[in-house]
Amino acid sequence: MIDRYTWSGGTEAMLRFGPSTGVVVIAILPLLEEANRTRGLAVSILRHLADRGIAGALPDLPGTGESPLPTDALCLPDLRTALATAVRSLNRPAVTLAIRSAALLDADAPMVARWLLAPQGGDDLLRAWRRLSTGEMVAGNAVAPALLAALPGTDPVASDVPTRVVRLDTDPRPADMKLPGAPPWHRSEPDTDLTLGTALADDIATWVRRCAA
Repeated sequence: MIDRYTWSGGTEAMLRFGPSTGVVVIAILPLLEEANRTRGLAVSILRHLADRGIAGALPDLPGTGESPLPTDALCLPDLRTALATAVRSLNRPAVTLAIRSAALLDADAPMVARWLLAPQGGDDLLRAWRRLSTGEMVAGNAVAPALLAALPGTDPVASDVPTRVVRLDTDPRPADMKLPGAPPWHRSEPDTDLTLGTALADDIATWVRRCAA
């Protein structure tokens, strides 16, 4: 179902999946164009989790999805504040499911655990954006100077809650688990790898049950 949450900068949409009680998995999409390429995967994962009796939510953050705010209004503190507000609005134990650069956004969100898919630091993100940039645009999106200035040296937040890192087997960096599959964030067009989505959902379900026990 479509829900909404209100933060200090306005009201944003949030998709809800599964039961209305228990732990809820909050999917967080990467920034800019990668969000379009991974949204189908995130929705597929949340639907699989709902079939397993685990609730899910996919909030639109400021300047993303159906948000009325333009991309050039994005800044890291607002993104973090809005996400924390969305999580609190559910009033339930939460596990964040952060994809790529989304791992930079859940620093202030109240959560019992984190699950990260191919987490990306600010320096890596800037390098990728520079390859896609044309003037002041990144992959057709205007980006605020404040966001660009905040990224250097920014890494996925170290947290005192249980954190699991999953990567694809083409990624040489360390992870708790690696899975086969083509990176959906590198596809030229949005697409959903159903096999990968199912495998990721299975791992998240196991992680949620372990952390909520």
